[in-house]
Amino acid sequence: MNTTIFKKFYRSFYNRTGGFIPSKPLNQNMYPGDFFQIHNGEIILLGNIFRNNVIAKDECKLQNSIALPEALWNFSKGVTKPYSGREQGNNPIEGDFKFTKQVLSFDTKGSFIFNTKTPEAIKITNWDEIEKQLIIKLTQTMYSFREVYVVTESAVASDWTLAIAGTDNAELEIATTSENFGLVDIFGDAESKTIQARDIEYYHKETKKKPVFFKAKKLVVQQEKLERFVSEFSAQNSQKSDWVKSFYAYDFEADLEQFSGATSMNAQMSVLDMLQANQLNPNTALSYFKWENTNLDDVEKLFVMYEN
Repeated sequence: MNTTIFKKFYRSFYNRTGGFIPSKPLNQNMYPGDFFQIHNGEIILLGNIFRNNVIAKDECKLQNSIALPEALWNFSKGVTKPYSGREQGNNPIEGDFKFTKQVLSFDTKGSFIFNTKTPEAIKITNWDEIEKQLIIKLTQTMYSFREVYVVTESAVASDWTLAIAGTDNAELEIATTSENFGLVDIFGDAESKTIQARDIEYYHKETKKKPVFFKAKKLVVQQEKLERFVSEFSAQNSQKSDWVKSFYAYDFEADLEQFSGATSMNAQMSVLDMLQANQLNPNTALSYFKWENTNLDDVEKLFVMYEN
């Protein structure tokens, strides 16, 4: 399956739900305390801070069954409903019967419709009390991470349904014999059946409370350290041309090299790579690292694939 068709859904999901992200692959459970990295567009689970005894159970507070606004968890992009109506059919055994039929039209590749019922969250509520010891243990005393995410909140639903178009002008035709619908939306109804699906790349109904949606914190380098690194590197780079001329017995025809001050994730990792031995230790870790909420940049990383 071409996973890039999920990109519109993931971006919309983050914006619509206030920062939740679907797992990738979408059937992967994400529990509060799970820590992971993102490689080649995929979430790689590495452990759980409670199961791995990074944080003791009695040091963490979890709140269950936090109701989430259902209206925000039902949305679509590029989908219209050109037909909804009550029709009559005939069954040789049961005779005539009425049913509601609906046609969903998907404008472009990646257009989607998502339906959820009774979403709720399970959340770590005292993150501020454990975040510092997490930095020290995950980067120094128990592990040596330089890049890692920790799930702080998981979301489940009594059921959810997702359909994503694989091409432009895809179509989904569904029907239900339930009588309480009339002409309202029947997508996601437990009794609905698929009559026809044309060019639908992904169509899934989940009826179990699986925690496949989450919020997380990511480990980042303190801004002060980044700015100092950028400043020092810029100063060194400004003198590089003179050094090149004096060191190499060759007349390089090259303009003065410019260094970008953008503090990307690569720049963050470079700060740590340039540290002298023992400069980063359990006593200094908190001055180098901090936690930030995941954002759309992290969603984009789920769709950065490297060629084989």
